[in-house]
Amino acid sequence: MNKLFFRLLIVLMSLSLIGIILVQVYWFNTSFQNNDEQFRFHVQQVISNVAGKLQKQEAYNFYDKYNHYKDSTGKAPQKNDLLEFYYVQKNSRTNETIIYSNSIISEDYDISSSFFDKKKDSVKLKNFSSKRVTEVYNNSNIDKSTIQNNLIPDVKIQKSGNLDILDNAQFEIFFKDVASTMPIQERVSKAALQKLLANELNEFGVKTPFEYGIYSNGLATKIKSDKFRYDKFTTYSIPIFVDNEGNSKYQLLVSFPHKKKFLFSELVGITVLSIVFTLIIVIAYSSALNQLIRQRQISEIKTDFINNMTHEFKTPIATINLALDAIKNPKIIDDKEKVHRYLQMIRDENKRMHAQVENVLRISKLEKRELEISKESNDIHEVIDEAIEHVNLIIEDRQGTITTHFNAKRTTVLLNDVHFTNVIVNILDNAIKYSPEAPKIDVYTENIKDFIIIKIKDQGAGMSKVAQKRIFEKFYREHTGDLHNVKGHGLGLAYVKRIVEDHHGEIFAESEKGKGSTFIIKIPLIN
Repeated sequence: MNKLFFRLLIVLMSLSLIGIILVQVYWFNTSFQNNDEQFRFHVQQVISNVAGKLQKQEAYNFYDKYNHYKDSTGKAPQKNDLLEFYYVQKNSRTNETIIYSNSIISEDYDISSSFFDKKKDSVKLKNFSSKRVTEVYNNSNIDKSTIQNNLIPDVKIQKSGNLDILDNAQFEIFFKDVASTMPIQERVSKAALQKLLANELNEFGVKTPFEYGIYSNGLATKIKSDKFRYDKFTTYSIPIFVDNEGNSKYQLLVSFPHKKKFLFSELVGITVLSIVFTLIIVIAYSSALNQLIRQRQISEIKTDFINNMTHEFKTPIATINLALDAIKNPKIIDDKEKVHRYLQMIRDENKRMHAQVENVLRISKLEKRELEISKESNDIHEVIDEAIEHVNLIIEDRQGTITTHFNAKRTTVLLNDVHFTNVIVNILDNAIKYSPEAPKIDVYTENIKDFIIIKIKDQGAGMSKVAQKRIFEKFYREHTGDLHNVKGHGLGLAYVKRIVEDHHGEIFAESEKGKGSTFIIKIPLIN
């Protein structure tokens, strides 16, 4: 995959993911604001309804008192004619005259003001009634003077009744004047207000705890709940008990201490789903991105591996071909010593190629769990000595040394001697290869609790911090200038790690560039 295209793909995927998250955040914020507006609207409706019901309830109570007292006084009211008018309509064709008259009468009642807790001597109340008469005369010459002479009409319709509009208007004015002089605790009770608010809020679906209070000209009154606290973000208010001039000195305030929690609870279901799906997308994206990066790394590592393997196979193949060509030479074929030497070269190069192939097959079998590793009780010091024997010739050729420091007292371990010998050989071989000068290697053992610790320390080129994290990965090789100046294919340490872990052990590497490396193996002992 082209590097530029790969980076562009990552950028686009990242931008898409960020966009999805931002859209989710915007949606949640917008939904929360809409819920807040709807909540405010419902609460305003609630407190408006409560204010209206309080005023109506107070009016009904006064009205009942007023009617009861008026009926029980036994005094005849004083009647006054307020208004009287006539309407005359003449029809010349039918010789018919229609006269309509209407009289408005007021009835005055004197009621003791003590009944309404007022300090004046008395209170005057009025009732209004009307008398309506329609008269039809079959004579078009009828006028007001003839009516006053007691002329009998041909048809007469008479109606009377109360004028509710005037009655109600007069009573409302009277009632508001009286009520405005009373203290608030006599006009409404905490229990009644609590019940009204609870019923109205429940009807509008506002099911969250609330606190309430009535303020008079900005000051708190005794009509309030115990935990009421004013907060401009969670408190709503409305005037109550409006007087005849349309003014009110009282404010009903309702506060919702858990407002945010209530608003969020309405979104919690869809929000949880949104978060879950977003997390799934994030995890899937992270996994896909990780796989893409790993695949790219593996692709690069495999390319290096193929190049290294090709290089390592080319050399022995070329050597074998040269040796075979030399043997065919008539001058050499009769020289047994040279023939033997060339045959040994062919055998050595063949072993080298065979070892490469074996390493590849071995790591493949380990990954597929097809490699059978039988374990027996062994002395770890003997296994280490055997591994050192395998590399002695190479050490001598490089004029190096391997020094053992066997400090462990308990050395019996359950292991496969062949595979574990290969583990030590691989580490020693790396120490030799990565030592620019004559290799100097120290092997230490010690006991820690029920484990034996093996440390293989060299004074070679060392490793970078990045290499230390990745040296046990399959195919990984640290580049050291010329790609092929140290032969290998990046499978040795991957194999080492798998074998050590199969023996229930652990392996670590400590290194510093230019100061050598130390490989530490921790293996459980047999108790």
